[in-house]
This record gives sequence, structure tokens and C-alpha cells, in this order.
Amino acid sequence: MNTKSYPFAQELITDIDGNIRKVILDFNDYQYLLEMLEDESLYQAMLATKNEKPLSLESALEELEKE
Repeated sequence: MNTKSYPFAQELITDIDGNIRKVILDFNDYQYLLEMLEDESLYQAMLATKNEKPLSLESALEELEKE
């Protein structure tokens, strides 16, 4: 396998059969990927709740206390 196929990979660690087992990343690239995952998760949560009726502050606090 070639790291050119994986834009963030600096090095690929493979097993005897050539299957990729581990990927070595630059720490800044790793942080960037984590931020992108968090942004995507937030976006998905926003899409899932976009048709819900907003709660008043009091109602939201009551719901939080139930959890």
C-alpha cells in the first residue's frame, strides 16, 4: 500500500498479508480529523432535531433534571 492513497498517513504499518493494521499521523493532522468528526457529529445532531419545537428555558431545565 502506498501512503499517497491516504492523505493524512505518514506511514502505514501492515501485517504479513499486507493488510493495513496501523496508521501513523502527524499530531496536527490528528487534531484536525478529530475536529472534523466533532463538527460532523454536531451537524448530524442539528439535522436530527431541526423539526423539533424549541423549549422554554424552564422546560429545558426540567427535562435536564429528569435525566
